[in-house]
Amino acid sequence: MNTSEFIKKYATHPNYKAPTGTKINAKSWQTEAPLRMLLNNLDAEVAENPQELVVYGGTGQAARNVESVQKIIANLLELDENHSLLVQSGKPVGIVRSHPQAPRVLIANSNLVPQWATWDHFNKLKENGLMMYGQMTAGSWIYIGSQGILQGTYETFVACGQKYFKGDLRGKLLVSGGLGGMGGAQPLAATMAGATFLGVDVDPTRIQKRLDTKYIDKMTYSYKEARDWALAAKKQGQAISIGLVADIGDTLKNLLTDNIVPDILTDQTSAHDPINGYVPNGLTLDAAIELRSKTPKDYQSRSLKSMARHVGFMLEMQNRGSRTFDYGNNLREFARQGGEARAFDFPGFVPEYIRLLFCEGKGPFRWAALSGDPKDIYTTDQALIEAFPENKHMINWLQEAQKKVAFQGLPCRICWLGMGEREKAGLIFNELVKSGKVKAPLVIGRDHLDCGSVASPNRETEGMRDGTDAVSDWPLLNLMSNASGGATWISFHHGGGVGIGFSQHAGMVVLADGSDRAEECLKRVLFNDPALGIMRHADAGYEKALAMGEKFGVKI
Repeated sequence: MNTSEFIKKYATHPNYKAPTGTKINAKSWQTEAPLRMLLNNLDAEVAENPQELVVYGGTGQAARNVESVQKIIANLLELDENHSLLVQSGKPVGIVRSHPQAPRVLIANSNLVPQWATWDHFNKLKENGLMMYGQMTAGSWIYIGSQGILQGTYETFVACGQKYFKGDLRGKLLVSGGLGGMGGAQPLAATMAGATFLGVDVDPTRIQKRLDTKYIDKMTYSYKEARDWALAAKKQGQAISIGLVADIGDTLKNLLTDNIVPDILTDQTSAHDPINGYVPNGLTLDAAIELRSKTPKDYQSRSLKSMARHVGFMLEMQNRGSRTFDYGNNLREFARQGGEARAFDFPGFVPEYIRLLFCEGKGPFRWAALSGDPKDIYTTDQALIEAFPENKHMINWLQEAQKKVAFQGLPCRICWLGMGEREKAGLIFNELVKSGKVKAPLVIGRDHLDCGSVASPNRETEGMRDGTDAVSDWPLLNLMSNASGGATWISFHHGGGVGIGFSQHAGMVVLADGSDRAEECLKRVLFNDPALGIMRHADAGYEKALAMGEKFGVKI
């Protein structure tokens, strides 16, 4: 099949679909893997808006434009093991000489010199077709749908329950805004953790998508109906999820008026982008789209004021006893800019719940079955259950995920694994491919939200013990370590999660194709990657990280 035939079959815009099965279209699995994962990112089952190449997060794209998608495809179909493709903000810009154990694709997205790292400068470049926003896993071709953030969200909610509710979220009401993209994982994560969930989104299509994929149980346009459903479920200790089509600020105001205080309160609206993400209070969705197009400056001003109002209500909920935390979308910062002086009076989720896991080298380990056969994922699930019998938390997660998580696009799975566990899992997967127990290779990746891959002072590195919140040497070292170790493709992005100017982060994906080459690369990459997290936190003075480094032979 030549390039034009391949594009016609798998990538006729906006209809994208990853090839499946054991027959490859590229010259090797090393290039077939990124090819399939790019197309999987853009699959309508996975992506928010394939028409605009947007995968999640409002504007997070997999490629800069349709022409770039087609050129990337053409390059990957022809690329051999002695060359690597360079992708600059979603556009293929060249091929360099490399070697068989080097990354096949090297990606840099949205990176700007610090003085120019603003949404205004970025948007000017984007309008002229010179840049795109890669978010985290959108522009690095390892987004796996809502499941990708589901387990991390579940871990966070469970940690909240353990810290404040004696490990039991039954009969507890959890309220949040934002049900698109990453926020779409919240209802299922909450019910899996045992809570009653009320989620709010102004866009009904986002809630409908969660209904269709069984991530949410009920949907309504009526505040009173949603309120009554939630209170009844809370009283009965029922773990159900409710999606309300409304403005989150208005909903919080109504709850306060009714003296209903959630046990847990957070938010995952697309607040990281005040123009293209967040919808200002008082506007219908259609009116917001029109205003955004005609007068973006006015739109941004209204967004910031709305975020200030939104956070003001969250602060009042906190005052009344709600366990309130920022869930990494930079809502607090933009609320501060909008006039809420006390915006940072509630904590971010990483210092509140996740930091000690990072000290163990733990983070979101994910994998995809390139065969397209869900049975391959179930085989890997069982292999991990047998390999880690002592990890009851992981086993429970995998068993619940099998029952409750619908696959989107290529069958994928995620679970949080730490130092030592990732390398062991990767080698097990490679052996499964080699033995034929799974039908085709597996790709192993992660979110950029990981223990040693990101500098984000309002999220992952908020409140570091030694004050190094904004030091981005660490994600750069992570990138270089994974390139040296032999990851199959690597990426370095700016602005993911919290918006332009507020973060830098690295991603990696490594192939398990059953070969000796893959085994060597897996051993290096799946040691180096979590080791960077341990090094980063040990250097900041966390005793737990120092102890983990000594346990696993991490040179510090």
